[in-house]
Amino acid sequence: MVEYWAHEASFIRPEHHADLVPWQRRTWMGSFSSDRPGLRDLADRILDLLEASKPLTAREVTARLGHREAVDRSNWGWNWNSVKEALEALFAAGEVGSAGRTAQFERRYAPISRVLRIPAAPATTDPGSSAERLVEAAARAHGIGTVRCLADYFRLPVRVAASAVERLTGRGVLEPVDVAYWPGTQFLHADAPRPRVADGRALLSPFDSLVFERRRLEDLFGFHYRLEIYTPAERRRYGYYVLPFLLGEHLVARVDLKADRTTGRLLVRSSHAEAGAPPETAHELAGELCLMAGWLGLESVRVDPEGNLSLELAHAVRTRSRGT
Repeated sequence: MVEYWAHEASFIRPEHHADLVPWQRRTWMGSFSSDRPGLRDLADRILDLLEASKPLTAREVTARLGHREAVDRSNWGWNWNSVKEALEALFAAGEVGSAGRTAQFERRYAPISRVLRIPAAPATTDPGSSAERLVEAAARAHGIGTVRCLADYFRLPVRVAASAVERLTGRGVLEPVDVAYWPGTQFLHADAPRPRVADGRALLSPFDSLVFERRRLEDLFGFHYRLEIYTPAERRRYGYYVLPFLLGEHLVARVDLKADRTTGRLLVRSSHAEAGAPPETAHELAGELCLMAGWLGLESVRVDPEGNLSLELAHAVRTRSRGT
């Protein structure tokens, strides 16, 4: 897997990289537009440096180039210098890639040929063909979805995705279907297993593809979800950074989590069960929380008394911690 822009900054399969490059439209990233004189020349110097070195962070590139620049840090924001802007423009254009991250979460940039480790892609990719491949990949991942669902998986323009869906349907790759209580027309991938039973158990990031397209999430699972980071504290319903909990084929609960590295604890600041959640929800969620704590290098889980699942979840965590 390699890092690139998909629905957001994501890990993608290397073979999808060339198909995604033509569809990058994030204007806040660095770009080689005409209103940025000299940025392309700086980018060429950066490419020469990266070709002759190990993967480097933006700070390391800045130092090696001897670049000096005053950056206004008085306002909240990215506050990038020109080197970082050029690197991000090269990253978006598919000329460099991320060879990993540092402990401070800084990208380590390298020429894309070293990062992908697959045969070089053609210099140009036909946008129509790339859209078809991306929409089919989205349909394989989702199994079923509307045009909007399939477009949003890789953040393709809806009209582009609609054209690709039409061509894929014509070739029998996708099949138009109607799903009870789901408005509109859905498209099923021809290879989607039927019938299919899901038995997964996972805490989902707000940026996970299963929950990222909120309209799909509500239509398909009846689960209303929003990320409340930017909501004033007094108006939050569930918490600051809430993760949905998937159990089997249903989203059955949600928890507001924080890793407290000072005390070595995973804090469950609130825990809420959905209506109709099965009796084993707290037990299964406790297992997933302990797994996450271990993955984060934390020693224990603490459940705060907030939310309709908190008492039962706290008991389940204590029981699991005692090994009984």
